[in-house]
Amino acid sequence: MTDRREDANDARTEGLPEARNPLALHMPDKKTGLMNPVVLAYMGDAVFELLVRQYLISLPNNKSHHLHSEATKRVSAKAQRALLERLQPLLTEEEADIARRGRNAKSGTPPKNADPADYRQATALECLFGYLYFEGRMERIGVLMRAALES
Repeated sequence: MTDRREDANDARTEGLPEARNPLALHMPDKKTGLMNPVVLAYMGDAVFELLVRQYLISLPNNKSHHLHSEATKRVSAKAQRALLERLQPLLTEEEADIARRGRNAKSGTPPKNADPADYRQATALECLFGYLYFEGRMERIGVLMRAALES
């Protein structure tokens, strides 16, 4: 006999990207396109930072201080804004819409050390990465990150 909660969870997640993204151990209740952009940005922030750290670890200088300072530079609002501007021509219409939703979302007060315009653009980038993550589009995330790291 199966647990009713398992049956409900199976029905809720049927056809969702869980199978395409083995890292997404807990899927949200809503379809990705209906999620609050700030929530997508919250996840996208973690995904982006993880990928930056993986990249930095692949480089020759693995001293912890160097890794931390380089990661901090690359995940700052200013750096993420510049990155989004470089990636903009590569985005599909759907991706550009998701980024726009993230940019326009009311995400609270930006940090004191961040320009509000930079912060909105960084939120847009993080929203896009969160969206792609929950959609299970890991290859697309890889394409965008490789394009970002080329320059």
